[in-house]
Amino acid sequence: MRKPCMAGNWKMNNTWAETVLLAQGISNRSEGRWEDDIDVVLCPAMPNLKAAYSVIEFDNAPIAIGAQNVHWEASGAYTGEASCEMLTEVGVSYCIVGHSERREYFAETDEMVNKKAKALIQAGITPIVCVGESLAVRDEGTYLDFVSSQVRAAFAGIEATRAQKCIIAYEPIWAIGTGRTATPEQAQEVCEAIRGCISEMFDTNCAEAMRILYGGSMKPENVAGLIEKPDIDGGLIGGAALDAESFVYLVKACLE
Repeated sequence: MRKPCMAGNWKMNNTWAETVLLAQGISNRSEGRWEDDIDVVLCPAMPNLKAAYSVIEFDNAPIAIGAQNVHWEASGAYTGEASCEMLTEVGVSYCIVGHSERREYFAETDEMVNKKAKALIQAGITPIVCVGESLAVRDEGTYLDFVSSQVRAAFAGIEATRAQKCIIAYEPIWAIGTGRTATPEQAQEVCEAIRGCISEMFDTNCAEAMRILYGGSMKPENVAGLIEKPDIDGGLIGGAALDAESFVYLVKACLE
């Protein structure tokens, strides 16, 4: 069985002090069984990575720290960016790449996502590769082909043994921050197609080992229906991750 994963994407929210409080609130509610039964990841804003990591390290909590972005080069004249080595030094073990907001607001392309994923794998950081369609693409009925093309581009040139350790997050763009959520059936349809795409690219073993998260407005009210689907292995959580009680509820839902 695939180990569930629940990752909180805090986006550009929380000051240093607020980051500490939220990380502490989640840490205080953590349980020993998390270590063996689920991967819990907190992804604060870049300046607050060390603050969150320090809380988790001090508490020895079964929680990992993830970044929201990375550059594929090891160093250089890339103002405002951070390398894999920099992330590793502040305790990062996961990193989100290709989020729809990065693609839309910062012109992040499939090629860039592929470069970032390769760099993270080389550095021993687990990529959380985001894919997903806009409302226009969904309405056209071409969403399965569209998402599959994103998957193929993201994992081009990556060996199966490395690919299967990565995570894919399916985020229907039309359901992010809108309060709308894909039905469990809609989410399962795309996640199943993603797994099929991985099987075609690599093999069945790789496809069965890789974890696929749902990343579109998952919250306590709808988590049960989503995670019961066979190809959904957890969530990449936005708004609900900014409240310790709500986020922990989602984590525990994966363990029931």
